Formats: sequence, structure tokens, C-alpha cells
Amino acid sequence: MGPTLHNSHANTNGHTNGHSNGANGTNGSLESTNGHSNGHTNGKLQASRASELDELLKPVLEQLISFVAAADTELEAHVKGDAAHQSTLVDYHSPEDLTDILSSTLSLPLKPAGRSGILSTLESILKYSVNTSAPGFLDKLYSAPVAPGVAADLILSVLNTNLHVYQVSPVLTLIEKHVARSLAALFGFTGPRSGGVSVQGGSASNTTSIVIARNTLYPKTKVEGNHADGLKLVMFTSAHGHYSIEKAAQMCGFGSAAAIPVPVDKVTGRMIPEELERLILEAKEKGQTPFYVNATAGSTVLGSFDPFTEIATIAKRYNMWFHIDGAWGGSFVFSEKLRRQFLVGAELADSIAINPHKMMGVPVTCSFLLGKDLELFQKANTLKAGYLFHDRDGDDVEGWREPYDLADLTLQCGRRGDSLKLFFAWQYYGTKGYEQLVEKAHQVAEHMVGIAAASENFKLVSTNPPPCLQVCFYYAPGGHDVFGTEEGQIVPPGLEGLDTSEEEYIGKFNSKVTEIITRELVTRGFMIDFAPALEGRKAEGKFFRAVVNIQTPKETVERLVNEIESIGTDVVQRIREQYAS
Repeated sequence: MGPTLHNSHANTNGHTNGHSNGANGTNGSLESTNGHSNGHTNGKLQASRASELDELLKPVLEQLISFVAAADTELEAHVKGDAAHQSTLVDYHSPEDLTDILSSTLSLPLKPAGRSGILSTLESILKYSVNTSAPGFLDKLYSAPVAPGVAADLILSVLNTNLHVYQVSPVLTLIEKHVARSLAALFGFTGPRSGGVSVQGGSASNTTSIVIARNTLYPKTKVEGNHADGLKLVMFTSAHGHYSIEKAAQMCGFGSAAAIPVPVDKVTGRMIPEELERLILEAKEKGQTPFYVNATAGSTVLGSFDPFTEIATIAKRYNMWFHIDGAWGGSFVFSEKLRRQFLVGAELADSIAINPHKMMGVPVTCSFLLGKDLELFQKANTLKAGYLFHDRDGDDVEGWREPYDLADLTLQCGRRGDSLKLFFAWQYYGTKGYEQLVEKAHQVAEHMVGIAAASENFKLVSTNPPPCLQVCFYYAPGGHDVFGTEEGQIVPPGLEGLDTSEEEYIGKFNSKVTEIITRELVTRGFMIDFAPALEGRKAEGKFFRAVVNIQTPKETVERLVNEIESIGTDVVQRIREQYAS
């Protein structure tokens, strides 16, 4: 039927028409087509939607493939050491300037702009957007999308279905259940009710796990709220954990104060189990009810992995739900070596979050909440909605039955089939392929730490070797901060007679050095980030955080270090001249 429909609306010389003939108006909303395509539809649906899709997607794909190809050329230049190659990272402008540049692009026309309008807009989007496929994009905990994930995204758009109930998404439902169960098994969740469900992101995974924990441990709260039976529920998370835990405490009505930060080791950034237990006992003495602890697998800044076995023991002792936020570092589970090194004890958790859209290169967003027992997920989240969920219609069997209406396991209703992106990528590379990619990325991160450690112009914040794929460090010429009170350092003006901490005051000036170098790196084709000074290192200020990904070659990190040294020399010289004048 598809080819017949397509051909019946092709014009006699074989050109597809994208212009609806609105003159006769006799075909209702599906207009017949005549002549050559100009992408103008007069606001009507075309009779051959397949032809319209074919006509629009081909030039769109040409632009997109050229966009990625340019980044590939730059990647090759990095590997070959071609310093003259122009960056494809971004043509950066301030929000105000970019608004002016895109003034016509951002306008919404009264009359249809059709295909030509879309292609023109796409050209501007690509010209001024960050090309995450560029080798110098080492900024966030995600990177270039892998090809099978991009293909899956397109398929999902064409299917355009909702993964809330099996009836409208049968194949995607089975794919999600299978890929989630396979992910869970990698972590050691292999029981008959183990598995997981996709969610909108890592924050959603963490929030959902908190709701499941509360409703499971204290079932009355599902109906009566957080204070049922006089409860004063509190939760615990690493001081270096993701801010989503505190945000979830607000969203769920506990309040920010109910998310209690647990001190971490000042060097490694790992949660200190003894401190966790001390805080739990303090909370109980205050009449509070500890019910949840969040550990982290790959913290956002340092990439730290908390001691899961010890935390699990404490959580069990005090009847608490044990969750692991593995949104970033959880992907180490694909490597047998890294799993044994960093994820020991993860199988003791009640739930685990993982974001394949981060380390694995799956297109954003693709996130999962995994668990040992999906019956708990369903009991905690299910509500009677007979107009939607028909899983148990006419079912007289007592007890739990595995659900296929997946929205019944979550806090959301509308759900995209994002698990297809991971399924395709996993199918394409295989478990062993991802193992090699993840291990190679970790080796590149180790290589970069080694370079920084060997240079007299850098000071490491990360441990050597690093736990995950981010490398944290300072530019410190000769091993010294730019600003300070020692010989050779620049003494910040106004240091005498301070009402505030001298360390924090000096740290503000050293932070500016980091910020300036970070901004100027963009002109050299690199985008990295910076983070606030750690406890005990306030005078050093903010530090660099570069994030290696599964497509980063070692030549790129070598080039980055050289660029920071080059820019740093210029920046320090300018600063010295400024304060000398």
C-alpha cells in the first residue's frame, strides 16, 4: 500500500510535489499535488506523507552528515597533530548577540515557509550550535551520539507512539522490558522480578526511587502523605552527590533539610560510612525517621565511587532503602575489569539509576531506574486509571502479575520509547564492544592525569589514576597558584584589613584565572568546565574539569594540556601587567 500511495501522487516526470493545490479545494485536508516541489503546503496535509517525508529528510540528512563529517575531519587532525585545522566546536556568541543574529530565523511566519524555511533554519542551527561530535567537546557528562542511537531516534519519531500502555506500543514495550532486565542483570539483579523502566533522566530516576522507598517502607504515606503516623522522614546522600536528591526532597514535600549530606573523604570524594551512621543515629535521637540513603557511582565532579558494601550494611541495619545513583559511572558495569574495581557491592542496592546517554554515547535522553523487585515499583506507583491501564482487566488471579503497561511503574504517563536507542546501540556494538570502548576511555583519562601530574605547571585535584572519566586540575605555573602571598605570586589588591576569610578572598582571584582560560579555550576548539574549590582548598579557587568520552583519542587530551599551558602563559602575563600598572 505504501508504494502505491506514493506513486499515485507522483507527477508524470517523476518529481515529487510538496506544494498543495489549494485552487480546487475538493479533497478536504488531503490535497492532491501537482508540479515540482517547492516545499509549500498551504497549511494542508499532503496526500502522500511518505513522499513529503522523503523530500524533507534527504536534504536534512545531507546537512547533518556534513556537520558530523566536519567534526570527523577535526578528529583526524588531532590524531595527525595538524595544529592548523580550524575548530568545528562552536561559533560562539553571547545570548544578546545571538538573538540579533537569529532575529529572522527565530520568527514564526504567517504563511507557510515549507521545506526551504526548515532547511534555512537548520543551517543556522548547525552554524551556531555546539558540535558535540567535535573532539574538543569535553565539557559535560555526555558527548557525540552513536550512529545506531541516532537511527533509533528517527524511528521513534516516525512511530510516534506512547510507551505508557502495551496496546499502542507492543514491540517497544517488549524491547524496554528486555533491555532493562539485561541492564539489571549486569549489576547482579537476577531475581524473577528484577528489571527496570526508562525514565526522563537521572533526576527522574532518583526522584522515583525516593517515592518507591517511602511508599514501600511506609505504605500509609502513599495515601496520607509524608507525616502519616507522625513520621518525620529524612534521607541521606553524599556531600558530593547530585543536586537532584535535594530537589526531590523539595518536590516530594520533605523539604531540603530532610536531605542530609554525608561528609566525604577530602582526597577521594567517597562517602565516609562512619559519618553516615553517626548522622543516622543523630536523626533518630531527634525523633526523625531515616528511610533512604543515596550512594553515588561516579560523582559529577570528581567521579567518585562510594563504598557500596559498607553503606548497604548500614542501610540494612536501620531498615533503609539503599539507592545508587549510577547515572554517570554506572556504565562501568559493561567492563568486567572496571566493574570489579569500582562497582563492588552494587548488587546489594535496592535500586540503581543509570544514564546510557552519558558515557555510552546514546542520544539524550536515555535513562533507567533498575530494581530487584518490580512488584515494589508497581505497588508504590500504581493508581487506578481504568480508562488507560487494562493489564488486569478480567483478571481474577490474586497477587502480582508482571506488568506490560509500563507507565504503571513510574511517576509519569506519557513516555517515549527511549530504550530503543540503547537497544540498537547495544545490539550494534555488543557487550564486548562497549567493554572495549569504556575501558579505552578510562585509559585516556588515566593518560591525561599522567600528563598533568608530570608537568610543573599543573596541580591535580583528581586522584592518580582517576576513578572515572573526568580529570580535575589547576593551572599553576611552576607548581604555584597565580594569586597568593608567597614569593613569585601576585598578591590580590585589598588583601589587608579583610573582614572575610583571606583564603576565600584569594580564591576568588585564582578562580578568575580558571574562568578566563576556560573561556579562551573555546577559541582554540576546546570546551571544558570548572567546579568550585573543594573544602580545605578555598585559596586555590575553582578548578578545571575535563570529561573524556568513549570517542576521545589520547592525542586530543595531549593537545588540550598544551593549549591550557599556552593560554595560561598569556593570561598570567596580562594579569601581571594589569596589577603592575
